[in-house]
Amino acid sequence: MSRLPSDILGCIGETALVPLRAIAPKSGARILLKLESANPTGSMKDRMALAMIEAAEADGRLSAGGVVVEYTGGSTGVSLALVCAVKGYPLHIVTSDAFAREKLDHMRILGARLSIVPSEGGRMTGKLTRDMVEAARLVAEEAGGFWTDQLNNTDQFAAYHRMAEEIWRQTGGRIDGFVQSVGTAASLRGTGEALRRHNEKIRIVAVEPAESPVLSGGPAGAHKIDGIGAGFVVPLWQEGIAGRIEPVSTEEAASMALRLAREEGLFGGPPRAPTSSPHCDWPSSWSPTRPLSPSCAIRE
Repeated sequence: MSRLPSDILGCIGETALVPLRAIAPKSGARILLKLESANPTGSMKDRMALAMIEAAEADGRLSAGGVVVEYTGGSTGVSLALVCAVKGYPLHIVTSDAFAREKLDHMRILGARLSIVPSEGGRMTGKLTRDMVEAARLVAEEAGGFWTDQLNNTDQFAAYHRMAEEIWRQTGGRIDGFVQSVGTAASLRGTGEALRRHNEKIRIVAVEPAESPVLSGGPAGAHKIDGIGAGFVVPLWQEGIAGRIEPVSTEEAASMALRLAREEGLFGGPPRAPTSSPHCDWPSSWSPTRPLSPSCAIRE
């Protein structure tokens, strides 16, 4: 009985590392996926949400009954809603109709109050991100609440340092590379930094939407990959942390998500079927609810 968690927040982290069996690269590298779906809300964002709230509690930025405010495409909001529900903080989320309705419903069920910023045709753009950030700033100012401000909050690094330690322990230190998509850049930077403390030769690869390759020096554009590709170089991005930036299109992401489900039995991707387009036709039956993230390659 002594090993039981005190509450659901004690179930965050220590997720499994699962090798791909059927989907293998031609190079022969072994690919492992960190099964972040095992976190309470099915997302790695549970880690960072808890870290940001606990850091604010510790230094007095957030006191009992204080209002928490954030802008989010959904996953961070769901995670914050979980943490705030358990800890008893009112939560005000600024989000958009560009994101999965299931995520918005999940936040509401957990008690969050939502403000919806309209999008342009249901697509993620840099303008939408900036509009959401400004709306959240105004809400926090008016409510006198604690604004987690995930694009600038460095408290979340601690959560990803812990995740890196899990990966290092689970692989026995036999890891050559770490691959992570970039939203706020905190997960890639925090995990990458901690892994390189163990071995500076570990390669770090960043993934961004091919339709909005701003980290690669390209133009901002609209895409339909929830949670990444803000449309501008985010403040927490650090030049040199990634040795390579890999652009992935919405179509490629959808195709691989389906392969993972059908060939590996693993769900990955947004928790709804996005609106079909001439370039990306997601089957209406595709509705994964527990995204995977991230992956790393190790020697055999």
